[in-house]
Amino acid sequence: MSEQVPVLTQAPARKIHFQGRAVRVLAVLGLVLAGLVTLLLIGVDVGPVAFATGLVLATVPVPIYVFLALRIDRFEPEPLRLLAWAFFWGASASTLIALILNTAGQAIVGAHFGSDVGEIYGGSISAPVVEESAKGFVLFLIYRWRRWQLDGVLDGMVYAAMVGLGFATTENVLYYSHAAVDGGVPLAATFFMRGVLAPFTHPVFTCMTGIGFGLAVTTKRPWVRVLAPPAGLLTAISLHSLWNTSATVEGGVAFVGVYFLIMVPVFFGLVSVALVSTSKEGKVVAEHLRPEIEAGILTAGDVELLSSLRDRRRARKAAKRDDPAALRAMKAFQLAATQLAFQRHRAAQGVLTDMPVLATADREFAQALRALGENLGPNVQQLRAQAEERMAWRAAYAARTALPPPGWHADPWGQARLRWWDGRGWTGHVAA
Repeated sequence: MSEQVPVLTQAPARKIHFQGRAVRVLAVLGLVLAGLVTLLLIGVDVGPVAFATGLVLATVPVPIYVFLALRIDRFEPEPLRLLAWAFFWGASASTLIALILNTAGQAIVGAHFGSDVGEIYGGSISAPVVEESAKGFVLFLIYRWRRWQLDGVLDGMVYAAMVGLGFATTENVLYYSHAAVDGGVPLAATFFMRGVLAPFTHPVFTCMTGIGFGLAVTTKRPWVRVLAPPAGLLTAISLHSLWNTSATVEGGVAFVGVYFLIMVPVFFGLVSVALVSTSKEGKVVAEHLRPEIEAGILTAGDVELLSSLRDRRRARKAAKRDDPAALRAMKAFQLAATQLAFQRHRAAQGVLTDMPVLATADREFAQALRALGENLGPNVQQLRAQAEERMAWRAAYAARTALPPPGWHADPWGQARLRWWDGRGWTGHVAA
């Protein structure tokens, strides 16, 4: 009987693993097919030369936009595979869904109420609702099936930005290709408008939905968990509708007003949210790694190096000077410490409640930190020692400059640092 147990336990595991891989392969093939169909429809409509022009103009700036989007969340970088899924969902499936439903809806409304009404419906109602819902669907999938990869508002913004950038890339292929048919000034104007002046619109719209899911995953209030995602989606739809409607008003005054009075402030508001959230994440790391200091796994200097983005960069540079293995160890060290701190933070908020699982994860993270810390190179060890000395100096300075407890005063005779005054006179009780 004992020899049959491994067979019985491994077969279902292999089956589940195979099924998961099959689902992923089918999903990839589906996204590829959706993207090819979308590009084919655009190419057939405008011709090969205009399509090639639009494709080049739309894809060349993408690495820059992606780099800027990934700068949002630097304490705990999201898995590249999941980021790629988000981007390619936006670039393929959501654009195909939007192309089919928007075209069909505009044609139906236009046939019944006239082409002008159809265009208003397509731009101000159909496009915002369909596109933001299609983009938001992949965020829902991440929230539902990969919730442990969604730690808060910053993570929601990162995934949303990737979806929005993917959608904007394919949509730009469409707009640039149509402008390339006319060439010259129309093409240059379209590229300036979409690629230079307002490349952030789709990421900004979808970030509202991402913020909603980020709030839902970090709150312990049931009503916030239920209402935050649809509220974020509604905000995304409203901004999208306002933006599209302003572009249809003749004269351009409405468009300029919406751009400078609403879109630009919203964009910088999101940047401010990202900066504030990043600062809070640094404080979370510093606060929730104290048990490792007490256990001797980390030093106070380690925690300082882990809770500051500038110091984390310095540590990676120091590890890079050692060797590639040390750099990999440092990245893993930083990631494990961050994940441990975030997990404890969510547990303290009441979001994570499975205490046995949390305790096991705590032990595994602590063991990983101990092992990785022992394998860091000499340059990193020197940086850790310097940080520890700096923290010790700060502690000593704080002790010297701290206000004395009630009853203790500076020794008037200079024989000690502090002397006790009992209300009637100086006593012999002193503190060095």
